Amino acid sequence: MSQHLGADGAAPVFTDAAEARRAIRAGRFRGHTSGLVPAHAQGNLMILPRAMTEDFHRFCQQNPKPCPILGVAQPGARTLPTLGADLDLATDVSGYRVYEGGELVAELPDLTGVWRDDLVTFVLGCSFSFEAGLIAAGIPLRHVALGRNVAMYRTSIATRPSGPFHGPLVVSMRPMKAADAIKAVQVTARMPAVHGAPIHLGDPSLIGIRDIAQPDFGDPVPIEPDELPVFWACGVTPQAVAMAARLPLCITHAPGHMLITDLLNRDLPFL
Repeated sequence: MSQHLGADGAAPVFTDAAEARRAIRAGRFRGHTSGLVPAHAQGNLMILPRAMTEDFHRFCQQNPKPCPILGVAQPGARTLPTLGADLDLATDVSGYRVYEGGELVAELPDLTGVWRDDLVTFVLGCSFSFEAGLIAAGIPLRHVALGRNVAMYRTSIATRPSGPFHGPLVVSMRPMKAADAIKAVQVTARMPAVHGAPIHLGDPSLIGIRDIAQPDFGDPVPIEPDELPVFWACGVTPQAVAMAARLPLCITHAPGHMLITDLLNRDLPFL
């Protein structure tokens, strides 16, 4: 078996992506996926009716920091062979969200009861993928050590609109000492497929975050007096866009509950 307990003695870690997806599909794992199968790239989901996909594809092109595309499925397809064998987009994520008219109407363990033949799935790069590089560089990540989801915030930074898609940039935050923050910029700047370099370091109010202790998504993470909050563009941005634009329908992953792909982080495009 390639599953074992994580560093906190509770959350499992898988070394095989397909095994992790099978555990999620069977309902044996429902937690967030930070640190799960560390070598493999994880992805955010944005699932839309086919009529909206051209505008969303353009939105991603115009906002590559929060929305780097790893793959796009065929209309109605629940498979995406470029990202994984034995992969089911409707069952292999540990939590899904359904939005209608910009309102969250359901949180589901799978999409088998709501799947439609006109749905198109976009898989976007996730910062959980660059966390392996940060840890390898000797940079501690507190949310991983605490077994928590990463903290995510809406900002006052507007995304570039496309058709009905518009709304605020969402960021993920990791507290770091200044020397580690500099190193983190160097590590992640080389990984544009998973958000690249941070968009902000330091004072959160400068990007419209009023209370760093109250994230909009994910879990609060303590910041020590000698640390800086470091902010990366986040793949939860489409969820904030869905709410701001009052999209008639979209389905996403629950924040922190990602699709684990067969892609290795080391094989992602590097600069």
